[in-house]
Amino acid sequence: MKKVEHARDTLPPLTEAQRGSLKLLAEMRDDEIKADDILELTKGQLAEMKTGAFYRPVKKQITTRLDADVLAWLKSGGKGYQSRMNAILRQATQNAK
Repeated sequence: MKKVEHARDTLPPLTEAQRGSLKLLAEMRDDEIKADDILELTKGQLAEMKTGAFYRPVKKQITTRLDADVLAWLKSGGKGYQSRMNAILRQATQNAK
């Protein structure tokens, strides 16, 4: 069997049959989906997994205004204050769910 690779922006368009299959799948309840042909991962495979190893959120440059004391606190931790600010905001969004 020939290996085929695609990047997200070079995927071929879905056929009508594929669209129909996805529509039917989306309408099914989780307990109706047959998954017995999917191999279960071993404990060793699960132990080697890294959460988010392949996920890289898209970064967007913005301009914002912060209170001077907040910015000073962020910068007091040294380099990486923007990454710390992003981590704080991400945690806040996840806690808000």
